[in-house]
Amino acid sequence: MAEIPSLPQRAFVVGAQRRTELASAFQTDAESYDKIRPSYPQESLDFTLQHQPSTAIDIGCGSGIFTEQLVSEGLEVRAVDPSAEMLSVLSQRLPQIQITCAPGEDTGLASDSADLVTYAQAWHWVDHPKASAEAARLLHDGGWLTLLWNQLDVSIPWVHRLARIMHAGDVHRPELEPPLGAQFQKPEHGIWHWSMPLEFQEIIELTKSRSYYRRSSEATRAKVEANLDWYWHEHLGHEQGEKVQVPYLTHAWRSRRRTRR
Repeated sequence: MAEIPSLPQRAFVVGAQRRTELASAFQTDAESYDKIRPSYPQESLDFTLQHQPSTAIDIGCGSGIFTEQLVSEGLEVRAVDPSAEMLSVLSQRLPQIQITCAPGEDTGLASDSADLVTYAQAWHWVDHPKASAEAARLLHDGGWLTLLWNQLDVSIPWVHRLARIMHAGDVHRPELEPPLGAQFQKPEHGIWHWSMPLEFQEIIELTKSRSYYRRSSEATRAKVEANLDWYWHEHLGHEQGEKVQVPYLTHAWRSRRRTRR
């Protein structure tokens, strides 16, 4: 894998207050988030379902992008998210799904009730020891916890600069193992490279789905958009309305729950 420049060596380490502030940006504008954020490649879904689970709890489910993929594979899925607005979008997409408005650290769901717990684009928003303990409580013995991220492939220089201008805060070094509690075995890793065709207005919408943009002042937002306009059209030379294949990668970690004593 090519070296990824200017990314922190210690991913996921965010103080509780800062984490709460950033996560609060996703309490609104759920529909715009849902329209622009991509789904996950089939290979990552196969990685998640390698032990053939039948029941799953998707925590930090947001608008239900990954939840829908789990349902399409025939799983019985419960969806958990702290944002009522995100869950309302999910309910429009998947009216049959049981939803719970709660944080990942305290879902309120029954113990020992699932084969699989998933966090898609959400593990960096939780207190890891507490969320690990909660996931372990929810899982059957031998059940699995899977964590996934879609992110811009910043090992490619022009994409790295694009991510910096967008202030894409959910870009982590894929090789850095996420913190898990002692309830779980050493995790296994998977990574898949792909691309998404985007025109400039979609780049703007993707930027608007980021926590940095959502929490910024109007002046800061205008500056970010102006910088993107310059970079996309003048520096990279793309035309208005031109679709460009933007490189992405998906990285995932899966870990089996240790047997209860």
